[in-house]
Amino acid sequence: MSDIATETGLLDRAWRRVTTLWRDMADRVVGADAEETAADQMRACLDGRGGEVSARNRAARLAQVYIAASAEGRLEFLRVMAGFDSDTAAVRKAAEALTKASDPKDTQAAKARLRRALEPPRVRLLTQFTTIPDGMKFLVDLRAELLRLSAEEPELAPLEADLKGLLAAFFDVGFLELRRIDWSSPAALLEKLVQYEAVHRIRGWRDLKNRLESDRRCYAFFHPRMPDEPLIFVEVALTQGLADNVQRLLDEKAPVLDAAAADTAIFYSINNCQRGLDGISFGNFLIKRVVALMQQEQRNIKHFSTLSPIPGFARWLAGQVAEGDAALVTEAEAEALRTVAPAHAAAGAPAEGAMVVAETPVQTLARVLGKRGWLRDDALAKLVEPLLLRACARYLLQEAAKGNARRARDPVGHFHLSNGARVERLNWKGDTSDKGMKESHALMVNYLYDPTKIEEYHEDYAGEGKRAAAAAVRKLARGG
Repeated sequence: MSDIATETGLLDRAWRRVTTLWRDMADRVVGADAEETAADQMRACLDGRGGEVSARNRAARLAQVYIAASAEGRLEFLRVMAGFDSDTAAVRKAAEALTKASDPKDTQAAKARLRRALEPPRVRLLTQFTTIPDGMKFLVDLRAELLRLSAEEPELAPLEADLKGLLAAFFDVGFLELRRIDWSSPAALLEKLVQYEAVHRIRGWRDLKNRLESDRRCYAFFHPRMPDEPLIFVEVALTQGLADNVQRLLDEKAPVLDAAAADTAIFYSINNCQRGLDGISFGNFLIKRVVALMQQEQRNIKHFSTLSPIPGFARWLAGQVAEGDAALVTEAEAEALRTVAPAHAAAGAPAEGAMVVAETPVQTLARVLGKRGWLRDDALAKLVEPLLLRACARYLLQEAAKGNARRARDPVGHFHLSNGARVERLNWKGDTSDKGMKESHALMVNYLYDPTKIEEYHEDYAGEGKRAAAAAVRKLARGG
């Protein structure tokens, strides 16, 4: 996108600014040796020589070393940091002291000593980075790198786990600020919306402005130590009734609706912005906070719903087709499909005397879905529609994640169900983009957030794996 800065450009500008600050701080480290290794510098940070100011400068120097290093240098840096682990002998000694403690006072003291012995020095080292400019963002990006590397570098896994624990404490939802983003927000922040939008790509400034019109809302969580970096944001459209097609919802030429005339808030895109915060959940709090805020500010909004993708549906359906799942299509339905799309229509009639192998119903469905442009064939699409709606309802309400029978197989579905939503409606031709066709055969789903039921639905799903759904969707899932 030529008129909006790329992700690389944004990051380069940000890091150039902050690394200049770090370099200035690093130059003020008293007694620093230019030949010091990363391990030497880490030990100096942990020793705390020179007081708090010196400690900050040393932390800045370490961050500067990491940012300036090559990919191989960064990997070695992380390996060295991971090596600052708990002292096994000290842990064993503290554990033995605890087992020998006889009275409550000695026991409590022994427990405290054991806790201190168990804490790896690298945790204190990581914590020191929070004292430097943009140090919190540095830690978040550091964990993103660790997540990428730890699968192939298992010795980095304990360091990643320690950093995740720190970030979970630093980014507790009680510390986060909910802010609305609109067209008057700083340009650098608007650029980041474009950079981080992964659900429905923003195609340019005009598209972005359309998403921030008076009948739209955008809310994000921010951390006070990362005031210019959204952690997660949600895009909302104010509508009359449930939206059923994302192309119409995002149409730049559509008239702007009077916000006072809307009765429904449609959450159509939710994006986690910081890879380094994966596994630290904000989404459930974000949606509930936005619902509560809009109930106060937009009294006319009575319904809160999503228009959500179903990213795993096409892949799951392909697997079921490959297994010959007879529940997907009946012989009568398959025969109707063959009437509209004969098996030999594309290749011509079979040669005289050639053996024609009869298709099974599942094979017929697979052939039709593999036919280019089948959705644009009205007669064919009309026959396919009930089959896909039925299969999708089953996928959302009955199919479970591998290894967890209580968890919905679809990741977006799991997110909303765990946050207290119910499956309200499936939308035929909800997303006709190439991505929508590839992921879900153009289907989308509305998850409804009923403020009076959110906690009940959340508890049912979290405790028993029960998936709340409208009666019509349940009927479809049963094959009706």
